[in-house]
Amino acid sequence: MSTTALGADFSPGKIIALHLNYPSRIAQRGRKPAHPSFFLKPLTSLAFTGGTVERPAGTELLAFEGEIALIIGQTVRRATPEQGWAAVSGITAANDLGVYDLRYVDKGSNLRSKGGDGYTPMGPNVIPAQNLDQDAIRIRTWVNGTLAQDDTTEGLSFNFGTLVADLSQLMTLEPGDVILTGTPAGSSVIVPGDVVEVEVDAPTAPGAPTTGKLTTTVTQGDVELPSFSAGPKIDDLQREEAWGSREAAGLPVEESILTEDLKAKINSVATATLSSLMRKRGFNNISIDGLKSTQPGKRVVGLARTLRYIPNREDLFEQFGGGYNAQKRLFDSLGPDDVVVMEARGETGSGTLGDILALRARNLGAAGIVTDGGVRDLAVVTEIGVPTYHSGGHPAVLGRKHVPWDIDITVACGGASVQPGDIIVGDVDGLLVIPPHMIVDLVEEAITQEREEEFIAEMVTAGGRVEELFPMNKEWREKYTAWLEAK
Repeated sequence: MSTTALGADFSPGKIIALHLNYPSRIAQRGRKPAHPSFFLKPLTSLAFTGGTVERPAGTELLAFEGEIALIIGQTVRRATPEQGWAAVSGITAANDLGVYDLRYVDKGSNLRSKGGDGYTPMGPNVIPAQNLDQDAIRIRTWVNGTLAQDDTTEGLSFNFGTLVADLSQLMTLEPGDVILTGTPAGSSVIVPGDVVEVEVDAPTAPGAPTTGKLTTTVTQGDVELPSFSAGPKIDDLQREEAWGSREAAGLPVEESILTEDLKAKINSVATATLSSLMRKRGFNNISIDGLKSTQPGKRVVGLARTLRYIPNREDLFEQFGGGYNAQKRLFDSLGPDDVVVMEARGETGSGTLGDILALRARNLGAAGIVTDGGVRDLAVVTEIGVPTYHSGGHPAVLGRKHVPWDIDITVACGGASVQPGDIIVGDVDGLLVIPPHMIVDLVEEAITQEREEEFIAEMVTAGGRVEELFPMNKEWREKYTAWLEAK
């Protein structure tokens, strides 16, 4: 199978790019799309066989994304997936470059962040699509000679024929149009002087055809954006997503109060014991009541991250409910040991989360989810496996009853006040909220109490009198000390 060079006379009418497709990238981002989600790239972003690409002055988060580009070979309208793949004349390598510093301005459309001149290098050669297995194509990316991405098209969320067919339902695709098909995990930040190489091949096809390496060198721009243009703006979330992880971005990974040793101790005692000891300390209102768990046999220990909903009002939902709202911001910022606690006012007439948010929580290592409202996609949320305490399932979307309003504030959930950083402990008996400054001493006392109760249970089983053992009199206390030493 011979390839042809992608010449400078190549002139597509449209460049269409896909947000998420590879399972490895979806797992990294924690967002699994139900349908393909696209954006357009300007024709002026096209660069043949690589060359150089400029990182704009004042920015720091230019990222590469090695991708397989489809080249449409015939006019397509309302195609089936089979017809869609048949309409592809060839594939080539592409690099969907983007500046995360400018992502906030046109988030979703990516016009500024991914539309710069030269931000879609393609080439150098085209592999004919005829007789090519669309599920057996490989993509690899190197940065300065080190392999950064290595994946295949087997198991994509949306195969290439489906992408073409989906787009063709509402627009006519014409010969020469380009579809970028998503990037696998491994995309990260590049800096001036870096050299990025992308290669697409079909190792199992006759002749193992390859596009050759598409090579792009990063240069530094020296023209600052003027005041009337949206300037660079980044935060730790953008750094993390651009680099691929907090560690890769050089961001501090905060040490949690919940060390592995402390979690093991908390998990060794029952919530009933912790509750009784909190009552001895004068805390009678620390239980989150009236909820059921998707994983009733699974223990939950974590730190509260809070989200407050207010009752839906149409104008407020229009202003605050869409886009990158408080709910999405919270779930995107979760970390290991976090427990989402939602104030939904006990309103069960709509969902307060669904499967996508539960998936995001799982992929970020969250310990649990608590809402005194409803849950959409309850069966799938249960299958995802993050213990989720809720008031019941409901098919309605968030906006029917709620507006996501604020995060990491004091909230009320299931009759309890919860502050960010509170310790959440849950088991089959229910959920407790424990101020973090109390947890160490509380758990040590709980361990001691449960040892005593183990001894009392043994003595009662052997015929001892509850009157003398519960609480233990002096004689039994001496026997307990001897029993403990023997242990």
